[in-house]
Amino acid sequence: MVGMATMDRIPADVAAGEGRIERLERAGVELVELSFVDNAGITRVKAVPLGRLAAAASTGVGASPCFETFGSDDVMVPGRYLGGPDGDLRLVPDLDRAVALVGAPGWAWAPVDKFTQDGARFVACQRAFAARQAAAAEERGLTLRMAIEHEWILGGAAEGTEGFTAAFEGPAYGQIRLERVAGYARELVVDLLAQDIAVEQFHPEYATAQLELSVAAADPVSAADDAVLVRHSVRTRSLRHGWRASFAPSVDPDGAGSGAHLHLSVHDGEGSAMSGGAGPAGLRPPGEAFLAGVLRELPALVAVGAGHPASFLRLQPSRWAGVWQCWGVETRETALDKDQSSLAALNIRGLLTLNAAYALAMAATAITVYVFGLLLQRRREYVTMRALGVRGGLVRALLVTEAGGVAVLGAAAGVLAGVAMAFFLVRVLRPSFVLRPVVVLPVGDVAILTGLVVAVSVLAALAATVLVNRLPATELLRDE
Repeated sequence: MVGMATMDRIPADVAAGEGRIERLERAGVELVELSFVDNAGITRVKAVPLGRLAAAASTGVGASPCFETFGSDDVMVPGRYLGGPDGDLRLVPDLDRAVALVGAPGWAWAPVDKFTQDGARFVACQRAFAARQAAAAEERGLTLRMAIEHEWILGGAAEGTEGFTAAFEGPAYGQIRLERVAGYARELVVDLLAQDIAVEQFHPEYATAQLELSVAAADPVSAADDAVLVRHSVRTRSLRHGWRASFAPSVDPDGAGSGAHLHLSVHDGEGSAMSGGAGPAGLRPPGEAFLAGVLRELPALVAVGAGHPASFLRLQPSRWAGVWQCWGVETRETALDKDQSSLAALNIRGLLTLNAAYALAMAATAITVYVFGLLLQRRREYVTMRALGVRGGLVRALLVTEAGGVAVLGAAAGVLAGVAMAFFLVRVLRPSFVLRPVVVLPVGDVAILTGLVVAVSVLAALAATVLVNRLPATELLRDE
């Protein structure tokens, strides 16, 4: 499945994961926690010694099927199909995502997929569901890239109470705040980088003692895995400083609270579906359809994305929360906010079209000059061939073959140079983008441009043959 390395059935062959287990052993890992996120957004875990990890990856670790109906308060709400404690599931770790935890020496972490005892995937496995949706998008020609922007409040429990005491003070986004947590921030970012999480930025946020961290985009399943690992790393590093990290949507009912903004992009064979089109704010039809579908399902998504009563303390106007079932450009209180602040969001489709037209015009001019320059330099040879009885059709074929061959070779060289330049520019400009860009080769556009160039060369060659047939042979063959 997209974004997953686990087999579709168990027992699974884990030979491919032996190298990963050996690396964990060299890193000093002794225990591995296996985690999944339930429908209330709570991360549940089991753990095995490293020596048992291969067996867990083959046949899984037992777990009750009741967690799909747990609320955030650990109370079960049984439904028609799920919810009872009877039966058993198998939790199978994805060894490709297994990683040693820098902030918890001797421990490693791996996300799991859920299987039934007969070896099939569990229908309510959250991770497999995400993979199926990503695969369904790919079947429709769409590629999704996303990342979660994390906000948390840092503090410690007030002694003798259940309250929350801010770990630091200072103005929102202020340098004073950063000075108070600079060492902690550096250690956290180093932890994440060592765990193969690419950090994009870190800064103090708006609410009391609030911090924010953004990571690089990935496929949907990997982005969800990254979110679990980032939060786990934040909590672990905070505990080592004697602090408590809270990702709760609201700690202070009168404050702004913390969110988990999902940055996402949608691409198809023509590039970004969110820019370069004729629709509102540059949307192309696939982008319009995608946003409409998300907006339609928002009421149901609230049950998963805002599954705690505290969520509704934040989901109010003027709380920097997406409370409205609509979308807008740079609108922080709509559920969907189209970002126009980066180079990734600029509508450059018109510029690209103009550039392609210019390239075609230059290529056509160069080919025409080449063909008629060739005619000028070799006109005596062509006339001599005619005088020796060579048919006009063969002369025409010679001109068309030479011109067409040069056009095809030139187009191939241009495509190779263009692809290399695209990879170079994306790599150089990547830090300027909000979401990590990918190189997309517009096969259709390249084919059309190449075809037009070859067509121009053939037309120029045919026009040249007409002139060859009109050349005065007696004048050209006369000694100069």
